[in-house]
Formats: sequence, structure tokens, C-alpha cells
Amino acid sequence: MMPSNMRHAFLLEPGLVFLNHGSFGACPRVVLDEWQRWQRELERNPVEFLGRRSAGLLAQARQTLATHLGARGEDLVFVPNATTGVNIVARSLALQPGDEVLATDHEYGACEAAWQQACAARGAHYRRVPVPLPFDPEGWAERLLDSATPRTRVVFASHISSTTALIFPVEQLCAAARARGILSVIDGAHAPGHIALDLAAIGADYYTGNCHKWLCAPKGSGFLHARPEHQAGIEALVVSWGYVAESLDMAGHTGFDAYTGRSQFERRLQWQGTRDISAYLAVPAAIAFQQQHDWPARRRECHDLACAAQHAVLARNGLEPIAPDSCFGQMLPIPVRAGDAEALRADLYERHRIEVPVTQHSGRTFVRLSVQVYNTPAEVDTLVAALAAAGI
Repeated sequence: MMPSNMRHAFLLEPGLVFLNHGSFGACPRVVLDEWQRWQRELERNPVEFLGRRSAGLLAQARQTLATHLGARGEDLVFVPNATTGVNIVARSLALQPGDEVLATDHEYGACEAAWQQACAARGAHYRRVPVPLPFDPEGWAERLLDSATPRTRVVFASHISSTTALIFPVEQLCAAARARGILSVIDGAHAPGHIALDLAAIGADYYTGNCHKWLCAPKGSGFLHARPEHQAGIEALVVSWGYVAESLDMAGHTGFDAYTGRSQFERRLQWQGTRDISAYLAVPAAIAFQQQHDWPARRRECHDLACAAQHAVLARNGLEPIAPDSCFGQMLPIPVRAGDAEALRADLYERHRIEVPVTQHSGRTFVRLSVQVYNTPAEVDTLVAALAAAGI
């Protein structure tokens, strides 16, 4: 039985059946308080905060996040979101005419656009490889890489796909890609806080993720992790003072403390003008919140409730799941008999006050259910009943 005492910890609108944590997340009150505390602290003396304190504060927050993710603090930097991280990597890689980026057909559209634009600018190619449904995780990595050619330089994959919510075995993919001399780039937008993460064990050349989704940090907080041997080649999307600090000895100069870092990787990506860094500094509070509430147990409870809902719907509509329960976390796609995804989404929201996305992949329609600690069995039952009433 799901605990029902976590709704009060969030600011969600009363009466709203919010089953869409996967889109933008939801931030606990205590984490919002910490975020706003940092914003107020900044405004007490913006020059001191941004010019002299920010480097140390960011380093502490990065180390807390890195420890939580099984990584070293010096190997990751904060970015606004995973899409930004993908853009940074795609524009930094020295792709040549004829080179190829290999990806699955389950990737997030915004990240696909980033790769397509980067490839087009260099005469390279972005190629999508179909991953058939139902999904079989056994041998997935090798099957994907069997589509590689001598010109394949990069393999790009989601850790948890957005549309189909599948958890891909990316650790095997990264190992197999390295054995073939192919760089691995993993979009972990939905992974932090959703599943246990050990970035060192995954071994991706580049891994980017969101903190604002399942980690429950403030909006606009994410990270990019790069293996040490690749960090010197990373270029920021915005060229700023960090590039100047590379060629001038600015350490200890008043007004430049924020721009000087322990590495080129840090200097180039840490300072991007007067960006509000408060969301990044509140990430440790989000991690602490989850640790205080036994998050592994909470995740299991949410997973079980989501799976039970899917089984109930499929028992009625006669459709099959796209993968075993073990391929999903707290988010899964329930197959439904509906052709107009937007009409179904609108009906569920307007008639039943259920906030849930309806996605489509390979001609099939899914209600992408997310279950978080603020949801109750009664709320999930509301969705199951609404789908039954719609006859789908």
C-alpha cells in the first residue's frame, strides 16, 4: 500500500490528479524554501555572492551531487537541463564529413534536433535505428551496435526513454561501444532520482541528466558528466570569462574568482553571465529530502502501483504491454485503443482533472503514467476508471 502522507510536502493544486511527474517534475516545499533562500542570499550582496562566493558554493553542490551519482565532483558541471547537455556535446565533438551518429528511434525530439543540426553543419549523418516493440533488453546493446558502420563515431541513447518510458541497459551499451572505439553519449533526463545511478559503473563517455525531474530539485537544474579524457574538448554554448581565465593568471584577482576553476572543463561551463545559480545550490536539499524519506522504498512502492494500474487497464482492453515490468521504473506507457492522442489527453484533463500525457510511437498510443510519492492508489484508480469510461 502506497503511503498517503506525502502530498502535503508538495505545492500541487488541490483536486488535481497529477500523474505527470515525468514532464517537469514537482518540487517539495522544503526544497523550494532552500532555493528561495539562496536567491535572497544572492540579492543581499550580488557582487560578493556571484563574484567571490559562487565558485566555492558551486563546488560544494557539485560534489554532493557527484557523490549521489557515483561520480567525482571534478567530472561534472551544472547545466540548465539534459537538452543543454546534449547540445554542448553535439557541438563540441569534432565530427567530420561522412561521420555517423547512431541512435535509437526512441529518442527525445529536442535532442534529436540538436544532433541533426550539429551533423548537418559538419556534413555528418544522424541515423535512427528502430528498437522493436515489445522490447527485449537481452542483447539490446549488441543489436544496436550491429547497425554501426566504419564511419560510426558516436552512439546516442536515452537511459529512460521519454515517449515509451523504457529503461535501456546503457551500461552494456557503453562497454560495447568502447570496445568498438565508438563514443557513447547518454541522455539521462529521466534517470536521476528515478533509478539508482552509478555513473562510474555506467562508463559513458558523456552522460547528461536532469535534477528537476525525478530528483525533485528546482526547475532549471541539470548536469553534464564527461570522462576526464574528453573534458578538454568540451566547448561551452556561450563563450564567456572562463575562456579568458584559461590564458590569464586571474586566480585571486578581485572580481574574477567565480571564473577561475580547477580545470578547463569547469571554467568554460561554470560561468555563463549573470545566470541565477540558486537552483543548482538547492540540489543538495533535494538529495537530502529523498534520503530522509527512504527513497529506494518509495520508488518501489510507486513502481508497483504503476504496474498494477497498467495490468488493470490491459486486462480490460486486451492489449499487451511493450515490455516486462522490470523494464520500467515509476513511469510506464499504458497501451490504449485511441487514435487521437491530444483529444484523449484533453478529455482526461477537462473531464476528470487528470494531468497525464498521451504519447505515440510507431503508430501506437500510450497513456504515459508517472507515479510519485504524492500520488495515492485512489488517484491512480481514477485514471483507470476514466479510461474504462472512455471505452479505450
